[in-house]
Amino acid sequence: MQLRYNYRMYPDAAQRRALARAFGCVRVVWNDGLRARRDAREAGLPYVSSAELSKVCITQAKRTPEREWLSEVSAVALQQSLRDLDGAFKAFFDSVSGKRAGPRVGPPRFKSRKDPKQSIRLNTNAFVIRENGRLYVAKVGDLHVKWSRRLPADPTSLTVVRDASGRYFASFVVAVTPTPLPESGAEVGIDLGLTVFAVLSDGTKIASPRWFRRAEKKLRRLQRDLSRKVKGSKNRAKARIKLARQHARVADQRRDWHHKVSTQIVRENQAVFVEDLAVSGLARGRLAKSVHDAGWAQFVDMLQYKAARYGRHFGMINRFEPTSQVCSICGHRDGPKPLHIRRWTCGECGAVHDRDENAAINTLAAGRADRSNALRSAGKAGTEVPAPRVEAGSHRGGGLPCSECRVVDSAARQVAEGACGRPDSRSICRTCPLGSVSLAP
Repeated sequence: MQLRYNYRMYPDAAQRRALARAFGCVRVVWNDGLRARRDAREAGLPYVSSAELSKVCITQAKRTPEREWLSEVSAVALQQSLRDLDGAFKAFFDSVSGKRAGPRVGPPRFKSRKDPKQSIRLNTNAFVIRENGRLYVAKVGDLHVKWSRRLPADPTSLTVVRDASGRYFASFVVAVTPTPLPESGAEVGIDLGLTVFAVLSDGTKIASPRWFRRAEKKLRRLQRDLSRKVKGSKNRAKARIKLARQHARVADQRRDWHHKVSTQIVRENQAVFVEDLAVSGLARGRLAKSVHDAGWAQFVDMLQYKAARYGRHFGMINRFEPTSQVCSICGHRDGPKPLHIRRWTCGECGAVHDRDENAAINTLAAGRADRSNALRSAGKAGTEVPAPRVEAGSHRGGGLPCSECRVVDSAARQVAEGACGRPDSRSICRTCPLGSVSLAP
């Protein structure tokens, strides 16, 4: 698997100027290539190939007075900019045609020199890590890097990044071998929230630090100072840097805390299950600021790649699974509840539930059911690849009652209805004490 390692860099004044030239040239080549393909499309001409684009936007452009300054930076960075443009077009075409899963990807856009983040990407032909710890970048020089940890292997590519606060980072891509941890018998389901960041199925509650809320007063003051400065003045530029540094500090605190919590959860549990939350939709509601402050998507991504790295199982249940509506003891579904109800009593068995703890337990049960169904489907097919979630996952709507305990099991709905091509398929009822039973028609 490939991992990314980031290190802080401290270039001197001359190196900062060289990097600024590189950022600008890479941006211009990207924009020229994008403009050439757009013009060809509007004129009804064929799609401009990568080789033709490289010849026009780099080789021939260097010989013109308008673009002769492209020779001042490494040609590797310019070529890599066009490769990134090809990747952006491919992602757009695959998204439109349905080959790419996930949210729809838009077409590539022009880059601006006013973008808060600037970067260049290099392969191994354009950078070298010296024995003295210096990082040599072609036509930039030897850069001072703060090596917070050793690289596990030789890097395959380097991305030099300047963020909105003016900090410089060296980001290396390294191919590493997964190192499984000793097996643990524990499995956990996680319910993510705002008041409490995460509630585990074993009853553990992880409080939300609310990094943005803590710094909101200072951010408000810095934003007010920035708005009072004259546009284009040096004082406004200084105020913008102060505000950007404070935002970067908040983001760094949140990321560091996410790393610590996710590592602890993955180390202590053999399997981790979470709900597939629609973060982009929740971030457009009245709780948008709190949703962004929690950083659920970043946290779930960390759980996923760390589970793959350390030999753990990571599962994501369907977002329509009614984890907050079903009693985790008897399986009775009480229906939706408003957010202000944090404790409720089951109308069937009378059990009193904490809303988040009950949701975490149901998440663990649904994750186990999905995993068992996927492994069983893979075994029948003679493959080691788990079955698609459209067959083993949970879906919106009700399910069929278990023939033994008569509890509706929505996770086994499509399997029981014969979606896998076998009407007599058997599945796991998560709530029945007998375990695997057939479902009533």
